[in-house]
Amino acid sequence: MNRKESRKWVKFSEAFKKEKVSMIEKGEYTVNELSKIYKVSQTAIYKWRYKYGSLPKSECMVIGKESEGAKTISLMKKVAELEQFIGSQQVELSYLKKVIEFGSKTVSFDIEKKYKQR
Repeated sequence: MNRKESRKWVKFSEAFKKEKVSMIEKGEYTVNELSKIYKVSQTAIYKWRYKYGSLPKSECMVIGKESEGAKTISLMKKVAELEQFIGSQQVELSYLKKVIEFGSKTVSFDIEKKYKQR
């Protein structure tokens, strides 16, 4: 079978097209996402937007929305970085407290109390 023989023609109803254009304009889906879901070219979807959309015919609007999955992964990476940073700060703080404690025993007075910032 060659490529042309394996293609199937799919016709979408006007109501279906209007619904998908509405979803794009509300920001629920991007053109790219709908293209992948329904296996239709992005060009076709842009034609639907031109025909059924609320944009004036002379204007073009490009809407991009980061998918929720990608957004979640990005936020999880940021949380992991912040947790790692907080952990290293906690280790450093514990180390400095031990140094002050050891120094206080060595000089026989409370260094933290004497030099505490006011």
